[in-house]
Amino acid sequence: MKKILLIEDNPDVRENTAEILSLANYDVHTAENGKVGIELASKEKPDLIICDIMMPELDGYGVLHILSKKPETASIPFIFLTAKTEKADIRKGMTLGADDYLTKPFDDTDLLNAVEARLNKISLLKKQYAADASGLDQFIEDAQRVLNLNDLAKDRKVKTYKKKTGIYMEGELPNNLYFVKSGNVKSFRTNADGKELIISLYKEGDFFGYEAILENNNYGESAMALEDSELTVIPRHDFLTLLHGHPEISRTFVSMLCKKIAEKEAQLLNLAYNSVRQRTAEALLKIHTLKEKDVVSISRDDLAKMVGTASESVIRVLSDFREEGIISIDGGKINVLHPHKLEQVVKWNVARG
Repeated sequence: MKKILLIEDNPDVRENTAEILSLANYDVHTAENGKVGIELASKEKPDLIICDIMMPELDGYGVLHILSKKPETASIPFIFLTAKTEKADIRKGMTLGADDYLTKPFDDTDLLNAVEARLNKISLLKKQYAADASGLDQFIEDAQRVLNLNDLAKDRKVKTYKKKTGIYMEGELPNNLYFVKSGNVKSFRTNADGKELIISLYKEGDFFGYEAILENNNYGESAMALEDSELTVIPRHDFLTLLHGHPEISRTFVSMLCKKIAEKEAQLLNLAYNSVRQRTAEALLKIHTLKEKDVVSISRDDLAKMVGTASESVIRVLSDFREEGIISIDGGKINVLHPHKLEQVVKWNVARG
Protein backbone atom coordinates (compact mmCIF):
# COMPACT_ATOMS: atom_id res chain seq x y z
CA MET A 1 0.00 0.00 0.00
CA LYS A 2 1.41 3.37 -1.04
CA LYS A 3 1.85 5.96 1.71
CA ILE A 4 0.72 9.55 1.15
CA LEU A 5 1.36 12.54 3.40
CA LEU A 6 -1.32 15.25 3.17
CA ILE A 7 -0.37 18.68 4.59
CA GLU A 8 -3.41 20.98 4.76
CA ASP A 9 -4.43 23.53 7.41
CA ASN A 10 -8.16 23.59 6.52
CA PRO A 11 -9.73 20.73 8.53
CA ASP A 12 -12.63 20.17 6.12
CA VAL A 13 -10.40 20.00 3.05
CA ARG A 14 -7.92 17.83 4.94
CA GLU A 15 -10.56 15.33 6.08
CA ASN A 16 -12.35 15.15 2.73
CA THR A 17 -9.15 14.73 0.74
CA ALA A 18 -7.83 12.10 3.16
CA GLU A 19 -11.13 10.19 2.87
CA ILE A 20 -10.94 10.14 -0.93
CA LEU A 21 -7.38 8.84 -0.83
CA SER A 22 -8.18 6.24 1.84
CA LEU A 23 -11.12 4.92 -0.21
CA ALA A 24 -8.67 4.54 -3.11
CA ASN A 25 -6.63 2.22 -0.87
CA TYR A 26 -3.81 4.61 0.02
CA ASP A 27 -2.23 4.78 3.48
CA VAL A 28 -2.86 8.44 4.36
CA HIS A 29 -1.04 10.48 7.01
CA THR A 30 -2.18 14.05 7.66
CA ALA A 31 -0.54 17.18 9.04
CA GLU A 32 -2.33 20.40 9.99
CA ASN A 33 0.59 22.71 9.16
CA GLY A 34 3.95 22.85 7.44
CA LYS A 35 6.10 22.27 10.53
CA VAL A 36 4.23 19.10 11.49
CA GLY A 37 4.34 18.04 7.85
CA ILE A 38 8.14 18.26 7.72
CA GLU A 39 8.43 16.15 10.89
CA LEU A 40 6.05 13.50 9.50
CA ALA A 41 7.83 13.45 6.13
CA SER A 42 11.17 12.71 7.80
CA LYS A 43 9.61 10.09 10.08
CA GLU A 44 7.23 8.27 7.72
CA LYS A 45 9.14 8.56 4.39
CA PRO A 46 5.92 8.73 2.32
CA ASP A 47 5.75 7.75 -1.34
CA LEU A 48 4.05 11.07 -2.18
CA ILE A 49 3.40 14.43 -0.52
CA ILE A 50 0.34 16.59 -1.20
CA CYS A 51 0.74 20.04 0.33
CA ASP A 52 -1.33 23.21 0.51
CA ILE A 53 0.51 26.45 -0.26
CA MET A 54 -1.20 29.08 1.91
CA MET A 55 -0.68 27.94 5.52
CA PRO A 56 0.25 29.73 8.76
CA GLU A 57 3.70 29.37 10.34
CA LEU A 58 5.27 27.74 7.28
CA ASP A 59 3.75 27.84 3.80
CA GLY A 60 3.97 25.12 1.14
CA TYR A 61 6.91 26.77 -0.61
CA GLY A 62 8.87 26.62 2.63
CA VAL A 63 7.93 22.97 3.16
CA LEU A 64 9.13 22.03 -0.31
CA HIS A 65 12.34 24.03 0.06
CA ILE A 66 13.25 22.36 3.37
CA LEU A 67 12.34 18.82 2.27
CA SER A 68 14.29 19.21 -0.98
CA LYS A 69 17.44 19.88 1.06
CA LYS A 70 17.14 16.68 3.10
CA PRO A 71 18.64 13.57 1.42
CA GLU A 72 15.94 11.30 2.87
CA THR A 73 13.05 13.38 1.49
CA ALA A 74 14.51 15.16 -1.55
CA SER A 75 13.30 12.59 -4.08
CA ILE A 76 9.71 12.24 -2.75
CA PRO A 77 7.18 13.43 -5.41
CA PHE A 78 5.48 16.65 -4.36
CA ILE A 79 2.05 17.96 -5.45
CA PHE A 80 0.90 21.45 -4.52
CA LEU A 81 -2.75 21.83 -3.52
CA THR A 82 -4.02 25.39 -3.57
CA ALA A 83 -6.75 27.81 -4.56
CA LYS A 84 -4.19 30.13 -6.13
CA THR A 85 -4.11 29.85 -9.90
CA GLU A 86 -1.94 32.78 -10.96
CA LYS A 87 0.83 31.80 -13.37
CA ALA A 88 3.47 33.36 -11.13
CA ASP A 89 2.49 31.06 -8.26
CA ILE A 90 2.55 27.98 -10.49
CA ARG A 91 5.92 29.00 -11.92
CA LYS A 92 7.36 29.55 -8.43
CA GLY A 93 6.23 26.11 -7.29
CA MET A 94 7.64 24.36 -10.34
CA THR A 95 10.91 26.27 -10.03
CA LEU A 96 11.27 25.01 -6.47
CA GLY A 97 10.82 21.46 -7.73
CA ALA A 98 7.14 20.61 -7.42
CA ASP A 99 6.03 17.70 -9.60
CA ASP A 100 2.42 18.76 -10.11
CA TYR A 101 -0.18 21.37 -9.20
CA LEU A 102 -3.85 20.87 -8.25
CA THR A 103 -6.16 23.85 -7.82
CA LYS A 104 -9.16 23.99 -5.52
CA PRO A 105 -11.91 23.08 -6.00
CA PHE A 106 -11.00 19.73 -7.54
CA ASP A 107 -13.03 16.59 -8.02
CA ASP A 108 -12.16 13.05 -6.97
CA THR A 109 -11.03 12.06 -10.46
CA ASP A 110 -8.59 14.98 -10.80
CA LEU A 111 -7.01 14.17 -7.45
CA LEU A 112 -6.71 10.42 -8.00
CA ASN A 113 -5.44 10.81 -11.57
CA ALA A 114 -2.71 13.21 -10.43
CA VAL A 115 -1.68 10.90 -7.57
CA GLU A 116 -1.70 7.77 -9.72
CA ALA A 117 0.27 9.41 -12.52
CA ARG A 118 2.93 10.66 -10.13
CA LEU A 119 3.28 7.34 -8.28
CA ASN A 120 3.47 5.41 -11.55
CA LYS A 121 6.21 7.71 -12.77
CA ILE A 122 8.31 7.39 -9.62
CA SER A 123 7.82 3.62 -9.62
CA LEU A 124 9.03 3.54 -13.21
CA LEU A 125 12.15 5.48 -12.33
CA LYS A 126 13.07 3.18 -9.43
CA LYS A 127 13.33 0.18 -11.70
CA GLN A 128 16.61 -1.69 -11.87
CA TYR A 129 17.93 -1.94 -15.41
CA ALA A 130 20.05 -4.79 -16.70
CA ALA A 131 23.62 -3.83 -17.60
CA ASP A 132 23.19 -4.82 -21.23
CA ALA A 133 21.70 -3.50 -24.48
CA SER A 134 18.15 -4.53 -23.54
CA GLY A 135 18.48 -2.68 -20.21
CA LEU A 136 19.64 0.47 -21.99
CA ASP A 137 16.76 0.26 -24.48
CA GLN A 138 14.24 -0.21 -21.66
CA PHE A 139 15.67 2.75 -19.74
CA ILE A 140 15.42 5.00 -22.81
CA GLU A 141 11.83 3.89 -23.46
CA ASP A 142 10.91 4.67 -19.85
CA ALA A 143 12.72 8.03 -20.05
CA GLN A 144 10.77 8.88 -23.20
CA ARG A 145 7.50 8.37 -21.31
CA VAL A 146 8.59 10.28 -18.22
CA LEU A 147 9.96 13.23 -20.20
CA ASN A 148 7.18 13.10 -22.83
CA LEU A 149 9.86 13.04 -25.54
CA ASN A 150 9.08 10.37 -28.11
CA ASP A 151 12.08 11.45 -30.20
CA LEU A 152 14.56 11.06 -27.32
CA ALA A 153 17.59 9.06 -28.49
CA LYS A 154 15.83 8.10 -31.73
CA ASP A 155 19.12 8.84 -33.51
CA ARG A 156 21.10 6.33 -31.46
CA LYS A 157 22.74 3.73 -33.66
CA VAL A 158 24.52 0.44 -33.19
CA LYS A 159 27.87 0.53 -34.98
CA THR A 160 30.34 -2.29 -35.52
CA TYR A 161 34.05 -1.59 -34.97
CA LYS A 162 36.63 -4.07 -36.16
CA LYS A 163 39.56 -5.05 -33.97
CA LYS A 164 42.09 -2.21 -33.57
CA THR A 165 39.70 0.32 -35.13
CA GLY A 166 39.80 3.77 -33.55
CA ILE A 167 36.56 5.05 -32.01
CA TYR A 168 37.72 8.56 -31.19
CA MET A 169 41.08 10.28 -30.83
CA GLU A 170 42.62 12.42 -28.12
CA GLY A 171 41.90 16.08 -28.86
CA GLU A 172 38.70 15.50 -30.84
CA LEU A 173 35.38 17.13 -29.94
CA PRO A 174 33.06 14.76 -28.03
CA ASN A 175 29.87 14.33 -30.02
CA ASN A 176 28.63 11.00 -28.64
CA LEU A 177 28.24 8.76 -25.62
CA TYR A 178 29.19 5.13 -26.23
CA PHE A 179 27.74 1.93 -24.76
CA VAL A 180 29.39 -1.45 -25.28
CA LYS A 181 26.78 -3.83 -26.63
CA SER A 182 29.37 -6.56 -27.28
CA GLY A 183 33.15 -6.84 -27.43
CA ASN A 184 35.87 -4.94 -25.57
CA VAL A 185 37.31 -1.43 -25.85
CA LYS A 186 40.38 0.25 -24.41
CA SER A 187 40.95 3.93 -23.71
CA PHE A 188 44.53 5.20 -23.65
CA ARG A 189 46.74 8.26 -23.62
CA THR A 190 49.93 8.88 -25.54
CA ASN A 191 52.80 10.87 -24.06
CA ALA A 192 55.25 13.14 -25.86
CA ASP A 193 57.53 10.18 -26.63
CA GLY A 194 54.70 8.28 -28.30
CA LYS A 195 54.30 5.76 -25.46
CA GLU A 196 50.81 4.63 -24.56
CA LEU A 197 49.22 4.21 -21.14
CA ILE A 198 45.96 2.27 -21.08
CA ILE A 199 43.50 4.21 -18.91
CA SER A 200 40.60 1.79 -18.82
CA LEU A 201 39.05 -1.31 -20.35
CA TYR A 202 35.36 -1.51 -21.19
CA LYS A 203 33.25 -4.62 -21.61
CA GLU A 204 29.60 -5.34 -22.42
CA GLY A 205 27.31 -3.08 -20.40
CA ASP A 206 29.83 -0.26 -19.90
CA PHE A 207 29.41 3.39 -20.93
CA PHE A 208 32.40 5.47 -21.97
CA GLY A 209 33.32 8.77 -23.61
CA TYR A 210 31.08 10.96 -21.45
CA GLU A 211 33.66 12.67 -19.24
CA ALA A 212 34.70 15.11 -21.97
CA ILE A 213 31.04 16.00 -22.60
CA LEU A 214 30.53 16.75 -18.91
CA GLU A 215 33.70 18.87 -18.85
CA ASN A 216 32.70 20.57 -22.13
CA ASN A 217 36.19 19.84 -23.36
CA ASN A 218 37.95 17.83 -26.06
CA TYR A 219 38.71 14.17 -25.48
CA GLY A 220 41.70 13.77 -23.16
CA GLU A 221 42.27 10.19 -24.33
CA SER A 222 41.73 7.92 -27.31
CA ALA A 223 39.55 4.82 -27.60
CA MET A 224 40.06 1.70 -29.73
CA ALA A 225 38.30 -1.65 -30.14
CA LEU A 226 40.37 -4.49 -28.64
CA GLU A 227 38.32 -6.96 -30.66
CA ASP A 228 35.36 -6.85 -33.03
CA SER A 229 32.80 -4.84 -31.04
CA GLU A 230 29.28 -3.49 -31.31
CA LEU A 231 28.69 -0.08 -29.74
CA THR A 232 25.47 1.84 -29.20
CA VAL A 233 26.22 5.46 -30.12
CA ILE A 234 24.05 8.06 -28.34
CA PRO A 235 24.28 11.67 -29.61
CA ARG A 236 25.57 14.32 -27.23
CA HIS A 237 22.27 16.27 -27.03
CA ASP A 238 20.36 13.12 -25.99
CA PHE A 239 22.97 12.37 -23.33
CA LEU A 240 22.52 15.88 -21.88
CA THR A 241 18.72 15.54 -21.97
CA LEU A 242 18.90 12.28 -20.01
CA LEU A 243 21.26 13.94 -17.55
CA HIS A 244 19.27 17.13 -16.97
CA GLY A 245 15.69 16.35 -18.02
CA HIS A 246 14.24 15.07 -14.71
CA PRO A 247 15.78 14.55 -11.24
CA GLU A 248 14.92 10.86 -11.01
CA ILE A 249 15.89 10.17 -14.62
CA SER A 250 19.21 11.88 -13.90
CA ARG A 251 19.75 9.87 -10.72
CA THR A 252 19.07 6.57 -12.48
CA PHE A 253 21.21 7.51 -15.48
CA VAL A 254 24.13 8.65 -13.34
CA SER A 255 24.07 5.38 -11.40
CA MET A 256 24.29 3.53 -14.73
CA LEU A 257 27.21 5.70 -15.85
CA CYS A 258 29.32 5.86 -12.74
CA LYS A 259 30.30 2.28 -12.01
CA LYS A 260 33.65 2.92 -13.73
CA ILE A 261 34.55 6.01 -11.67
CA ALA A 262 35.74 4.18 -8.54
CA GLU A 263 37.69 1.74 -10.70
CA LYS A 264 39.50 4.59 -12.46
CA GLU A 265 40.35 6.30 -9.17
CA ALA A 266 41.72 3.04 -7.79
CA GLN A 267 43.78 2.51 -10.93
CA LEU A 268 45.40 5.95 -10.62
CA LEU A 269 46.21 5.35 -6.95
CA ASN A 270 47.69 1.98 -7.79
CA LEU A 271 49.90 3.53 -10.46
CA ALA A 272 51.19 5.93 -7.84
CA TYR A 273 51.72 3.54 -4.93
CA ASN A 274 51.67 -0.12 -6.00
CA SER A 275 54.65 -2.12 -7.19
CA VAL A 276 55.01 -3.39 -10.78
CA ARG A 277 54.26 -6.87 -9.42
CA GLN A 278 50.97 -5.70 -7.88
CA ARG A 279 49.96 -3.70 -10.92
CA THR A 280 50.69 -6.62 -13.25
CA ALA A 281 48.57 -8.92 -11.08
CA GLU A 282 45.75 -6.38 -11.11
CA ALA A 283 45.95 -6.01 -14.90
CA LEU A 284 45.77 -9.79 -15.38
CA LEU A 285 42.75 -9.98 -13.08
CA LYS A 286 41.05 -7.17 -14.97
CA ILE A 287 41.54 -8.86 -18.34
CA HIS A 288 40.56 -12.20 -16.81
CA THR A 289 37.27 -10.63 -15.63
CA LEU A 290 36.78 -8.81 -18.93
CA LYS A 291 37.06 -11.99 -20.98
CA GLU A 292 35.22 -14.14 -18.39
CA LYS A 293 37.57 -17.05 -19.13
CA ASP A 294 40.88 -18.34 -17.82
CA VAL A 295 42.94 -17.82 -20.97
CA VAL A 296 44.11 -14.21 -21.39
CA SER A 297 45.22 -13.14 -24.85
CA ILE A 298 46.97 -9.76 -24.83
CA SER A 299 50.23 -8.49 -26.23
CA ARG A 300 53.05 -7.80 -23.79
CA ASP A 301 53.12 -4.21 -25.04
CA ASP A 302 49.42 -3.69 -24.25
CA LEU A 303 49.84 -5.32 -20.85
CA ALA A 304 52.77 -3.01 -20.14
CA LYS A 305 50.63 -0.03 -21.16
CA MET A 306 48.01 -1.08 -18.62
CA VAL A 307 50.63 -1.52 -15.91
CA GLY A 308 52.38 1.74 -16.79
CA THR A 309 55.87 0.33 -17.13
CA ALA A 310 58.31 -1.09 -19.69
CA SER A 311 57.54 -4.37 -21.47
CA GLU A 312 60.73 -5.89 -20.05
CA SER A 313 59.53 -5.32 -16.50
CA VAL A 314 56.16 -6.96 -17.21
CA ILE A 315 57.86 -9.94 -18.86
CA ARG A 316 60.00 -10.45 -15.75
CA VAL A 317 56.94 -10.37 -13.49
CA LEU A 318 55.09 -12.83 -15.75
CA SER A 319 58.09 -15.13 -15.55
CA ASP A 320 57.94 -14.95 -11.74
CA PHE A 321 54.21 -15.70 -11.74
CA ARG A 322 54.81 -18.72 -13.98
CA GLU A 323 57.54 -20.06 -11.69
CA GLU A 324 55.20 -19.64 -8.72
CA GLY A 325 52.49 -21.65 -10.49
CA ILE A 326 50.02 -18.75 -10.59
CA ILE A 327 49.86 -18.68 -14.39
CA SER A 328 51.00 -20.72 -17.37
CA ILE A 329 52.15 -19.25 -20.66
CA ASP A 330 51.62 -20.81 -24.07
CA GLY A 331 52.97 -18.59 -26.81
CA GLY A 332 51.11 -15.29 -26.59
CA LYS A 333 48.38 -16.67 -24.32
CA ILE A 334 48.37 -16.53 -20.53
CA ASN A 335 46.34 -19.06 -18.58
CA VAL A 336 45.32 -17.79 -15.16
CA LEU A 337 45.57 -20.86 -12.92
CA HIS A 338 44.95 -19.26 -9.53
CA PRO A 339 43.06 -15.92 -9.62
CA HIS A 340 42.90 -15.83 -5.83
CA LYS A 341 46.71 -15.74 -5.65
CA LEU A 342 46.76 -12.78 -8.00
CA GLU A 343 44.27 -11.13 -5.65
CA GLN A 344 46.68 -11.79 -2.79
CA VAL A 345 49.47 -10.13 -4.77
CA VAL A 346 47.31 -7.04 -5.31
CA LYS A 347 46.38 -6.83 -1.64
CA TRP A 348 49.53 -7.96 0.12
CA ASN A 349 52.22 -8.37 -2.53
CA VAL A 350 52.58 -11.97 -1.33
CA ALA A 351 51.74 -15.04 -3.41
CA ARG A 352 54.30 -17.65 -2.48
CA GLY A 353 53.58 -20.60 -0.25
